[in-house]
Amino acid sequence: MASKPQVGVLALQGDVDEHIAALERAGATARAVKTRAALDASDALVIPGGESTTVMKLLDRFALVDPLRARVRAGMPLWGTCMGMIVMARAVAGLEQPTLGLLDVSVRRNAFGRQNDSAEVDLAIPAIGEKPFPAIFIRAPWIESAAADVEVLASFGGHGVMVRQGSLLGTSFHPELTADPRVHRYFLEMLAP
Repeated sequence: MASKPQVGVLALQGDVDEHIAALERAGATARAVKTRAALDASDALVIPGGESTTVMKLLDRFALVDPLRARVRAGMPLWGTCMGMIVMARAVAGLEQPTLGLLDVSVRRNAFGRQNDSAEVDLAIPAIGEKPFPAIFIRAPWIESAAADVEVLASFGGHGVMVRQGSLLGTSFHPELTADPRVHRYFLEMLAP
């Protein structure tokens, strides 16, 4: 029997515990990642929601920027939710903001509005099945533009909100806050050889 994938969740800020629980429900072994050793022991990584400028500073402080970029360039699957997608992006529209520059998209921060504009939407995501996904948007970004090899898996309000580029996955919404495991399972399927 194959062993369960070891998925790290970047534990510098955000919905770390919620992602760990959702990944384990989806069939992975999940752990918090704050160190290079924990990153190196992970088969894949999730960057949860939070505040993108703070997380980039913390990635730098914990000396994780270069090792993370190297692991992803070597093929490690990486998934960013909400702020995590911003951190992964090539650019942030209208801002000079440091990012990892891994996902070839430009994103707009807080594109759907303020905290009180947060909403749950039944979102069509054909890649995970016919039944709509209960997508929770909280001060969410959207995709402003994407390279030709970025696949838009779901759109809302005329903008991409779930994208994939090879071993990279980005979602504007928070699948970890729902009981629906399908997006986490989709990510785990990306680990298969």
